[in-house]
Amino acid sequence: HMKHNKETGDNVGPLIISAPKKDDSVAAAAATAQKTTNSMNVKYPLQNDLMLRAARGEPVERTPIWLFRQAGRHLPEYEAYKKDTGKNFLRLLDDPKDVAECTMQPVRRYDVDAAILFSDILVVAEALNIEVQMPGGVGILVPNPIQSPEDFRNRIPTSVDVHDKLKHVISAVTTIKEELKGKVPLIGFSAAPWTLMYYMLGGSSKKNQDIGEQWLAEHPEESQALLDILTNTVIDYMSAQVDAGADMVQVFEAMGMFISEENFYKWAMPCLVKIHDGMKARHPDVPLLCFTRGATYSAVALQQAGFDIITMDTETDRVATRAALQADFEANGTKRGRTAGGQGNL
Repeated sequence: HMKHNKETGDNVGPLIISAPKKDDSVAAAAATAQKTTNSMNVKYPLQNDLMLRAARGEPVERTPIWLFRQAGRHLPEYEAYKKDTGKNFLRLLDDPKDVAECTMQPVRRYDVDAAILFSDILVVAEALNIEVQMPGGVGILVPNPIQSPEDFRNRIPTSVDVHDKLKHVISAVTTIKEELKGKVPLIGFSAAPWTLMYYMLGGSSKKNQDIGEQWLAEHPEESQALLDILTNTVIDYMSAQVDAGADMVQVFEAMGMFISEENFYKWAMPCLVKIHDGMKARHPDVPLLCFTRGATYSAVALQQAGFDIITMDTETDRVATRAALQADFEANGTKRGRTAGGQGNL
């Protein structure tokens, strides 16, 4: 049972699974070793693989937990680190040593079952020549969003080498795994294509909230081209994180509340399906999580797409979602041969 931490203001995300309970850590560790080609886990065998077993639908002795927002203002050591380094959030992301330190801080403080990469959803946009700023007090901003289809064609490359443009993030993954030394698994992540498109066109989570959908209606050809570029980039980026040592990866559709249900299924969902299929083709045993904030009506569709874990937002009825996933599995089956796991977000 998990609670919202009133003192820190943070949420903890438990995985809610249907597997029977079993306590056999030695056998579980051996199974994890057999199922992973993660070289960092050969160097540092996982001491706690609860998250991975839960994500695979295997028996677990308890519900694993992790902090959705692992580093931030609730941590005095994080505030002290920013002050000591003289860096704001975005500048911390540029140095793998800073990323590793900020990733490790909550793992040291809390008894969590996984670490999550300290990063931002807009690094993919930055890799595609979009400037991102954090002026303070107003969240992250894109000061010069895409203005028109012509501007899109002139500014956004059709492809990008993530090992070049995002090498600092990829390097940080390996640095974090060295720091963890097998204590818990590491979750990598990326924003989903619609969320990236939303920011690249509107520039803010608080303003211009309808521009994304306007583009879908008025510029469907360019919208599809942009989503395709983003989808391919996300696959390459998440795959590179796995190659660098990430044990599981999550796709964040953080702006699902700013697209209609009809347009979600027409435009956003096909991107998520391609991401799933692309990742499983490259890394079939690496669990994939998907969080469609504000669009969790898509849970059954995500299960049919094959995602291992479906994350629910705070407005989602967890019991009803579990029942819907079970009913869908009984009626239609799934690619995994089981129901997807559910992650609460409380």
